[in-house]
Amino acid sequence: MQSPLPLLAIALVSAITLESNTSTAPLKQAVVTGEGWRELTLADFVNVNGTEDTWKDGEGGGIICSGKPNGGARTKTEFTNFEMVCEWKHHVYAGNAGVFIWCPESAFTDLPPGQLPRSGIEIQVLDLGYEENWEKSKGSPSGWFTSHGDVFPVGGSKMKAFTPEITYARPDGSSAKVGNPNSSRSFPTKRLTNPVGEWNHYYIRAINGEVRLWVNGEEVNGGNQCQPATGYIALESEGSLMEYRNLRIRELP
Repeated sequence: MQSPLPLLAIALVSAITLESNTSTAPLKQAVVTGEGWRELTLADFVNVNGTEDTWKDGEGGGIICSGKPNGGARTKTEFTNFEMVCEWKHHVYAGNAGVFIWCPESAFTDLPPGQLPRSGIEIQVLDLGYEENWEKSKGSPSGWFTSHGDVFPVGGSKMKAFTPEITYARPDGSSAKVGNPNSSRSFPTKRLTNPVGEWNHYYIRAINGEVRLWVNGEEVNGGNQCQPATGYIALESEGSLMEYRNLRIRELP
């Protein structure tokens, strides 16, 4: 099934103002500035069910997550229509994390340590090693997830996937299909994620129940008909050390 992304795509360059060290710097390394954009630091988040060591201030306003215990940190305010950028890097091979959007209050109410947010739309932040370990242990590629920017609803949240199934070409010349026509999990049209120890850039655009994801400068994934389509943004702690930097957000009409 072909993704409808090209029919509705909005050029990232026209949507934001960019500054970089050189005019030829790649988009994935750009810093977002301009009217309405503001920085998100750890002070903008509530530590929902972690310890005092789960979330720490990083260099230059960044955020460091120990990954322990499993859980989340949510924004202090809710958002409806917005665009957001962040860079993330796993420090552990096969590390797992995520960025949640449109989480209702019930996703966090009395959430005990060790449990992840109960609902919301998750933008996967998963190291390539997780997928590689799966294939080694199972003897075949995963048929239901990738490590390259999956987008999917959690718990009682809903979303219609742009790309519920797709067949990828593999480096050895073979192919592998992931998903199915009825999947609510959406898969990236390109596999662009960098491996452990390297920074990745996400641009997330969430408007009127539709979410779109750019990975390292290219639009690759998304979904629409999201329910709910307003709520908190959350960062997920899921087992291993990872880091965020250059988190910025702009609310939209």
